[in-house]
Amino acid sequence: MKHISETLIPLMRQAGKIMLEAHDIESENSISEKGDAANLVTIYDVAVQNFLLTEIKKAIPEAYFIAEEKENDPDVLNREYCFIIDPIDGTANFAHEYRHSCISLALFSYNDPIFAAVYDPYQDELFSATKGGGAFVNGRKMQVVERDFAHSIVAFGSSPYYKDTLGEKTFKLVHALYRTCSDVRRSGSAALDLAYLAAGRNDIFFEMVLHPWDIAAGYLLIKEAGGIMTTMDGKEISFAAPSSVLAAAPNVYENALNVIKNI
Repeated sequence: MKHISETLIPLMRQAGKIMLEAHDIESENSISEKGDAANLVTIYDVAVQNFLLTEIKKAIPEAYFIAEEKENDPDVLNREYCFIIDPIDGTANFAHEYRHSCISLALFSYNDPIFAAVYDPYQDELFSATKGGGAFVNGRKMQVVERDFAHSIVAFGSSPYYKDTLGEKTFKLVHALYRTCSDVRRSGSAALDLAYLAAGRNDIFFEMVLHPWDIAAGYLLIKEAGGIMTTMDGKEISFAAPSSVLAAAPNVYENALNVIKNI
């Protein structure tokens, strides 16, 4: 596993340079919509993805991929090497030059996550984890922080592609958690929210619908940092299809789950 991480981490940093060198992001030739004004793709999403797919394939010819900006076959999760990639998580942030976006990559082997990395090039923070080897940020070990429920910070995603069906329920839940916890945060990048939870910067995260590339890396980061991540009804997450997500430090997970069940 060490040689794989030594190959992948430099590639993540190189891909981050593509984001940092982006210019005229909001020009007509740089952005397109994927069926909704909230669901954007830029030429830089495609450039980062193509770079990673090409370079990983050179290093690991037997690799398969699930990635946001391509057609995908979930059956490849059963291969020895399957990478799940979000080239730019937080594309709306990126397009607006909000500077809170990241590259997310997870390696699965026979449907089991064995390596994960989330790279924020703006802060030059690289969150990584290996199965059974712990979770780290820029080489420093990460651990979830077990604050009590009343002092917990809740990060959430607003499922902006599903406003008509999930918007009202999302904000009812946000309000319920806001009344019982310390405060709430909406950052625009699920991958970074999950990485921050692993690092102890927030305590609970939820979103009604996320895709495998949004959460695959965060899942292993949180697991290796001692946290819990399930669907919002407490079930195991499948990385073959979109899913709801609830992640939390162990001491507040049941509290959050109970609030969700009562909404």
